[in-house]
Amino acid sequence: MSLDTPPVAAPKTWDTTSTPAPTAVPPPAPAAEPGSPPKGKRGWLGWLIAALLIAGLAWAKITYFPSPSTDKDGGKGGKGGAAPGGKDGPGGKPKVPVQVYVVAVTKLADEVASTGSVMADESVTIQSEISGKITSLDIQEGQPARQGQLLFTINAADVQAQLRKQEYNIRLYHDQEQRQRTLLAKEYISRQEYEQSQNALLTAQADLQALRVMLQKAYVRAPFDGVLGLRNTSVGAYVSPGTAITTLSRVRPVKVDFNVPSRFAASVRVGDPVMVTDEATTKKFEAKVYAINPQIDPVSRTLPVRAIYANKNLELRPGGFVKVNLELGETAEALQIPTEAVVPVASGYTVFTVQHGKAKVQPVSIGVRSDKVIQITKGLAVGDTIIRTGILQVKEGDKVAINN
Repeated sequence: MSLDTPPVAAPKTWDTTSTPAPTAVPPPAPAAEPGSPPKGKRGWLGWLIAALLIAGLAWAKITYFPSPSTDKDGGKGGKGGAAPGGKDGPGGKPKVPVQVYVVAVTKLADEVASTGSVMADESVTIQSEISGKITSLDIQEGQPARQGQLLFTINAADVQAQLRKQEYNIRLYHDQEQRQRTLLAKEYISRQEYEQSQNALLTAQADLQALRVMLQKAYVRAPFDGVLGLRNTSVGAYVSPGTAITTLSRVRPVKVDFNVPSRFAASVRVGDPVMVTDEATTKKFEAKVYAINPQIDPVSRTLPVRAIYANKNLELRPGGFVKVNLELGETAEALQIPTEAVVPVASGYTVFTVQHGKAKVQPVSIGVRSDKVIQITKGLAVGDTIIRTGILQVKEGDKVAINN
């Protein structure tokens, strides 16, 4: 068996001088995946989705966020913002409904409102000046007492014994002084010896006087006419100096203490009428200023003033709280506005005026004020229109709709 290899054919050659060589054929494209769109469709589908998104955003902007400059009729978002009267403010903002007050000249009774306290005309706490046991007690609680009336007595038996002893000593010292005086006249003794006996007599007399004063302290009497308070002890109790036994108050008349601002200090006079309103009964009583403190309180910057009221029927009780209106005269031409129209600020006070249908902030200075009206001393003129309601909603430059 022969192992002869088959003959290998020689590669075919082309005569390029007469026939050109064949070009290479490109490889076939890969097969597309199942379910995927053709290459040409994917491009226009992306552009279509983008166009739909842009159109949706534009529609939402026009529908829910209209531009004030382009939506003249208010659009869907501006139909509910019309102010009373059907007119809108600048930029589509509705007008603020307010009530106004026209400033006019009025009569003003200059009054200062304050609060005060009722005090007894005279009041004292009855105490004992010496230590001892109470031997008698004549205090009728809540009843009047006359000046000099005996209220209670302290046991003073030891003081009385010392008083009698001192009286005996004085008799002895007096006799000795008389004998020494006679001897001095005859020059039997020196003047120094006489002066010693005279000094002993004078010292004994001074001691006797001190004992009498101490004995008087054992009998406690009413220092003035008044009404007794509740007693805090009984007969037989041992008391010491400073122990409160009872009180004594003079309640006809009564005093009313109150303060006025320092800016009215020059206007307060003795004799000015004061209207006092009892907080408990709301009854009013007319008192008069009878004393003014010469100094202004540096802490509160107020002037302490005291008025007096006869209180014949015991209408006011000491310790009570009262409202005080001090009359300082009357002003014929005053500018007053409602109290609610004034806005307190850090630099003072302001009001809102209406000019050409717009709100404007106007600084003012105030004078006498009450719970309803307040005096304007600077910043406004007769005929000015101010806003009295809706102040919290109004700002500088806002258009307002007057709705009085």
